[in-house]
Amino acid sequence: MGSESSPKLPFLDFSKLELSSVGSSEWESLKSQVREALEEYGCFEASYDKIPSDLRNAFFGSMEEIFELPLETKLRNVSDKPYHGYIGNHPSFRLYESLGIDDVAVTEKVEAFANLMWPQGNPNFSKQTHSLVEQLSTLDMTVKKMIAESFGLQKYMDEHINSTGYLLRIMKYNGPNTTDTEVGANSHTDKNSLTILHQNQVEGLEVQTKDGSWIKFQPSTPNSFIIMVADSLSAWLNGRLHSPYHRVMMSGNEARYSLGLFSYPKADYLIKVPEELVDEQHPLLFKPFYHKELLSFFYTEVGQAAPSALHAFCGV
Repeated sequence: MGSESSPKLPFLDFSKLELSSVGSSEWESLKSQVREALEEYGCFEASYDKIPSDLRNAFFGSMEEIFELPLETKLRNVSDKPYHGYIGNHPSFRLYESLGIDDVAVTEKVEAFANLMWPQGNPNFSKQTHSLVEQLSTLDMTVKKMIAESFGLQKYMDEHINSTGYLLRIMKYNGPNTTDTEVGANSHTDKNSLTILHQNQVEGLEVQTKDGSWIKFQPSTPNSFIIMVADSLSAWLNGRLHSPYHRVMMSGNEARYSLGLFSYPKADYLIKVPEELVDEQHPLLFKPFYHKELLSFFYTEVGQAAPSALHAFCGV
């Protein structure tokens, strides 16, 4: 008797789509699929071939090189924002280690990070990062434009684009050297707006569905990316789309490398539910707030203990 196939996330192909095709039948079809996938799962798998395989491979090679640097070098990666600098070297993160480049769309910020890691500089890494982020930020804005259009919020797009910042995190999950499964990253929702994740060949990412079960993500293609709604976007949309819980579970002895582009509202941007999304069927769920304040609250004792930091912080 054959076994049932494992559940999978929706797979959407963005490879042939151009921003110039806004309003075309292809755009409208994909926009409908994006909303359907995000309403059901809060995320989906996107095929996106605008980033060449040699660039992806070169960037992962640079990531491996960074994580091999001495701890005192990595500890230079600091930030006044929670979760924007180095994380690791702590019992709570036995398998996990990561670094962040804030304002990564700004060339000088990337070069400053490279100079921290390599005092002599690393122009190749800076060039790789610029090319990668340029394409991923385009994908980020494409998905957001589709979301805004599907909810009739086009008039807010310019404001949204001007208020968006990007954090690039590079992440390493060490294999636990056992066939047993261990936690690489605890179950959580992201606090930013939209997350784009990409990994090497080692699996481990799991996404929770509405019924509480877990889907083990297995990339369909080498150029697959996970697109995931995060808390700030969910709140702006008055809960019409949810931010899914996800985690990383590791086994074996091979390290998992992952990169994440996290778009977030800048510090001076007040996240406020548009009046178009509030009516009798959809009462207001969230009070206006600033993203940085939500992030800070999440790392308090109360925020960590809350079933949902978002609802505890700004729920009506």
